Amino acid sequence: MKIAVISPSKSHLQEMGNILQSNSHTAILIEGGKTKMRVVAEQKQPDLMLVDGMCCDPNELVQVEYVTTHYPKIAVILLCATQSPEFLINSMRAGVREVLPSPVSPEGLEAAVSRIAAKLVSTKTKGTGKILAFLPCKGGSGATFLATNLGYQLAETKSVLLIDLNLQFGDALSYVHEGTPASTLSDVAHDISRLDASFLAACTVKITASYSILAAPEDLTKAMEIKPEHVDAILAQAVTEYDFVLLDMSRTLDTLAIKALDRAYRIYPVLQAGLPGLRHASKLLAVFGSLGYPADKIELLVNRFEKGTDISLDSIQRSVGAVKLRTVPNSYKEVNTSINQGDALVEVTRSNAVSKNLAEFALSLSPRIEESRSLLDRLLRRA
Repeated sequence: MKIAVISPSKSHLQEMGNILQSNSHTAILIEGGKTKMRVVAEQKQPDLMLVDGMCCDPNELVQVEYVTTHYPKIAVILLCATQSPEFLINSMRAGVREVLPSPVSPEGLEAAVSRIAAKLVSTKTKGTGKILAFLPCKGGSGATFLATNLGYQLAETKSVLLIDLNLQFGDALSYVHEGTPASTLSDVAHDISRLDASFLAACTVKITASYSILAAPEDLTKAMEIKPEHVDAILAQAVTEYDFVLLDMSRTLDTLAIKALDRAYRIYPVLQAGLPGLRHASKLLAVFGSLGYPADKIELLVNRFEKGTDISLDSIQRSVGAVKLRTVPNSYKEVNTSINQGDALVEVTRSNAVSKNLAEFALSLSPRIEESRSLLDRLLRRA
């Protein structure tokens, strides 16, 4: 494990460095105080930061909270000569993992580092879910409907989390649920130091037993506080807890959106078969190319597609090149009814062409193992 040690005491640095290196850790020793934390986090990016020489002044925790908020993957342990109950509580609130005495005994340091290392290993060894990003090529393309309803169908056999990354005008929750959320994405970002499986789950709205949604902020001012590093940390946690993480995104390609798209297993731009949508799709594909995304990371969804329209599927394919296409049929009346009712389309009508199409889509992403055998195979086994 890569561990940065910050201390104003050369002797403390040397002692802790020897202990860490004897346990096969990489120790980065920095002489100084808490003001070094931000630079060390930015330049060294350790797994763990040990900060020695703290006192019981709550104002000292400002630097600590900056690191735990902006670099949530870095665990922080403080070493203090004196510890008051109030300081311990404030330290935990600032995102500190543990507070140890200073100077620390070899046994105490080894035990604390082992606890952090065990948690880090358990996080890395968990299963990794797939991130699927949906974004409209043009307003009104139907990306939110497809994302929320595909998520509902995937959740019949897999665990699914949908995160609404349309931070200013996101309303994905309303497509499959009535009511306002108790917590949103901004609440997770605000307390990012608390991020773990239970905190993430507690901030979501449970649609079914295996389908949850982390809603977009209700307050636009809070949406502005969400940073790319917050989204990155949330996605890193989410893929360890869910089989699929779906992102409902806006058309804005800022640093936050790109951070999310970088993590995506597949990106689904959604368009309708018209020239405006096709022009916007071409622009998006050009941006994705400049970002170095391979063609197989992207699949265009042509929504409300009908044969015999002015722009054929072949014309769309020629326009977008090697990118794969998937069509979703037009069923405006039933889809509109499901949206207005706040129910998944499959709950309104399972026999609808769009419901069947999304079921096939879900099956292609998560094939079910068929246990049934052919008649000949069963007869042979009986014989």
